[in-house]
Amino acid sequence: MTRRLPSSAPVLPGLAYVRPLGSGGFADVFLYQQDMPRRQVAVKVLPADERDPELLRMFNAEADVLAHLSAHPSIVTVYQAGISADGRPYIVMEYCPGSLAQRYRIERLPVEEVMATAVQLAGALESAHRAGLIHRDIKPSNILVTTFGSSVLADFGISASLLRQPADELLAMSVPWSAPEVVGEHTSGTVASEVWSLGATVYSLLAGHSPFERREKGQNSRDQLRRRISRATFVPVPRADVPDGLQQVLATAMAREPEARYASTREFGEAVREVQRGLGLAPTALEVPAAEWMPERIDLDDASARGPVRSRLPQEGRRRAASGIDEITHRRRDEDTDISGADESRAPVWPWVLAAVAALVVVASTIAIVVVVGAG
Repeated sequence: MTRRLPSSAPVLPGLAYVRPLGSGGFADVFLYQQDMPRRQVAVKVLPADERDPELLRMFNAEADVLAHLSAHPSIVTVYQAGISADGRPYIVMEYCPGSLAQRYRIERLPVEEVMATAVQLAGALESAHRAGLIHRDIKPSNILVTTFGSSVLADFGISASLLRQPADELLAMSVPWSAPEVVGEHTSGTVASEVWSLGATVYSLLAGHSPFERREKGQNSRDQLRRRISRATFVPVPRADVPDGLQQVLATAMAREPEARYASTREFGEAVREVQRGLGLAPTALEVPAAEWMPERIDLDDASARGPVRSRLPQEGRRRAASGIDEITHRRRDEDTDISGADESRAPVWPWVLAAVAALVVVASTIAIVVVVGAG
């Protein structure tokens, strides 16, 4: 498959283009400077020639899902969405300067940091599940780091799906972190498979590689990984500083049979918190929505082009519009000053009014003098 070239950054209202941030198979991401309020934002844009209804549907889904869930502290925040002047849908999101995409491969992440990230992601996924949604693409590269150093989960809509999806739902997976039943194409995703993927992601952050990846070159093709995952034999993280309790949590989350795993990502998060307590660490807050929080249903089937469209006037049109505005301005100025309503060809009325007033003053003064003299 030929990798597509990144598209150019679109002109967007109130945003000034800065530089590209990344490019994927379906969308490009650019850094912009927002004018009001002033801040840096990340803008995800579909390619200019993209008209596939399925991609439009997934793009709309991402905007809608994030709008419902981005108040969660561990889910990337969406600010707005719309359509550029050249017809490209875009989403304006929180700019996160960091990512775990490569960091875990080149740096030995502290166990305490990884456990905190695990609990934060468990809360984010639990919130999505309670809203009836599954992510379906949990992996290190979808964990971003905010300017405050917090981990947030991104890329919801490109693979998000309803928990009650139809049987022919499109399969979306990143093989190294997918559950055996997803790799075997028995399901497109469930809560149980999300628990597996979360466990596999946490394993990767600790080990520096995905759970079934081998160090030997040429041993990690897609098919080879699928075969190993389908057998799902858990091998402990090869690090002496990973506590036995955390190894057991990961083994449970990545059990081959879905029913043997934690029943929810919240249970997974609580198990990690117990390990933290056992080590004398303050447990990371596991943030989930209140029981009475009931979001409205999100329509993930909408493939229409939605959102405000930035329009452009041709140069001639702008001149005409400006000319029209000037004409209206002058007319209003004339209406404000000429209270008689007369046109410019008529003589001004103010001098006559002033003369009449002066005459009346003179007459009144004369009468007053006569009265005074007569009284004397």
